[in-house]
Amino acid sequence: MNRFLALAGMIAVGLAPAVSHADVDATAGGAAASKIAGPAPGRTETAAAGGAAPTSAAANDSRAAVPAGPSAPAEQKDKAAAKAPADRGWTLFGALRVRVEDQNFFPTPRANGAYTFVGDSFRFGVQRQTKAADYWLEMEQDGLFNLPTKAIAPAPQGQLGHGATYRAINGGKVANLFLKQAFVRIKDIGSESNSLRLGRFEYGDGLETTPADPSLNWLKQNRIGQRLIGPFGYTIVTRSFDGFQFTNNTPKGNLTVLGVFPTRGAFDLNGWDSLPDIKVAYVAGTLPRQTKTSASDMRLFFLYYEDDRSHEVKTDNRPAAVRGMDTSAIQVETFGGHYARVMNAGPGKLDVLGWIAGQVGTWGVQNHGAWAFSAEAGYQFPKTAWKPWLRAGYYMGSGDGNPNNGQHGTFFPVLPTARVYARYPFFAEANLDDAFVQAIAKPSNRLTLRSDVRWLRLADSHDLWYSGGGAFNNSSFGYQGRPSGGKTDLATLADLSADYQLSKTTALTLYGAYANGGGVVASSFTGRDSVFVYGEMNVKF
Repeated sequence: MNRFLALAGMIAVGLAPAVSHADVDATAGGAAASKIAGPAPGRTETAAAGGAAPTSAAANDSRAAVPAGPSAPAEQKDKAAAKAPADRGWTLFGALRVRVEDQNFFPTPRANGAYTFVGDSFRFGVQRQTKAADYWLEMEQDGLFNLPTKAIAPAPQGQLGHGATYRAINGGKVANLFLKQAFVRIKDIGSESNSLRLGRFEYGDGLETTPADPSLNWLKQNRIGQRLIGPFGYTIVTRSFDGFQFTNNTPKGNLTVLGVFPTRGAFDLNGWDSLPDIKVAYVAGTLPRQTKTSASDMRLFFLYYEDDRSHEVKTDNRPAAVRGMDTSAIQVETFGGHYARVMNAGPGKLDVLGWIAGQVGTWGVQNHGAWAFSAEAGYQFPKTAWKPWLRAGYYMGSGDGNPNNGQHGTFFPVLPTARVYARYPFFAEANLDDAFVQAIAKPSNRLTLRSDVRWLRLADSHDLWYSGGGAFNNSSFGYQGRPSGGKTDLATLADLSADYQLSKTTALTLYGAYANGGGVVASSFTGRDSVFVYGEMNVKF
């Protein structure tokens, strides 16, 4: 790990001067990072919002991955202001998110998965932007109310929905105050295109740049970003990262080097602690391109993940007794990339997207080798009423076909914002086939509608049905696994979201989903039907 961080640093220093410094955004994080550091008012995370392509980067902030809040000081797109910002002293900011969730999980007589609970998050702090550095200090106060008391079943059903997970982790605790972000960004390190961020901050992979084309920007926010690293924005508490981020950002490209520990949080109300037994290193190079008729975005990345929590029982398809004796570390290296393009075609716009990742390493005492890919395409009619956008795609993340051969073949999603890719998050992108169609429309400038239909299958019947979003404390592995029952058909899922921008400072979201379980669900539950509904308000101060 130390050798890798040293190598990453040398790569960053060696490549940075080779990039053109003309017309540089000296903030060196690019506007994309504002989606993570504190967006404008609106949806709590991109997939929750669903809506059609925003008309500007500012509009897209309302679909960012974290609770509503002002953009981070060093992430603005005004290049002149970024190069020589006026020091206006310390500025106060705040944001409030309130959500009511109604869960009817797949039924079982062993627990009650039908319940309603309320969660809220209040974020507030101070920030300052100067020519030499930017400063950010933010606290978060979260609350959970009316959590279910009978929604946790014995294995294999386990926790029935997020309300059950909040109860399992926090018990009777209902609120907590903690440090959400505290960082300094040092600018102009060797050149105006370089910056170094140190401290506690939020981050999402794939969002290193913000395309000028709003459709391409939507694809990055909703179908590329946070697939492997994210703040887990839909959860009430979310997660942050402690460490450093070096960025070289120019109009020709972006180089990002990240070295962090994730923080406690997500489902755990205690967001104070860092998790030093989990180490993350990430290097990405992104090349945006724009012409009069098309816009594209390409990235290559490398991600190193190490989990030394020897007391945590790993979630995989081996027998429980075998997993319990495996106290060796997880060390997974993920390498891959994405390519997305939007182009004029006839009366509308055609979009194509590809994402791919391969993994090697060790999963405890087992060797690890896995892969995943996604291919998508769509067509939109921006000049017609409601601006309809129709899309379809397919994702596959490998599964493990033999729990006894010393090889672990299940794709590991690492630390994603899971709900970006699972709007009703009863599954994860591990051992998964996901074919979908999608329709997005804007009846008005304030209202966005989105509906997805997904056909979900397990990639391998010998592996598990996984759910979760990665490590969030030292008492839970971060992923849950249920047996497949020898089946692969998981569920058919249909959903609908409506996002309404009530004012410049207030946004409302309503989401509903219905899942009809297949043979995998039927092997563990007595009923196949599940319904999930929530309503949410986000207010920026």
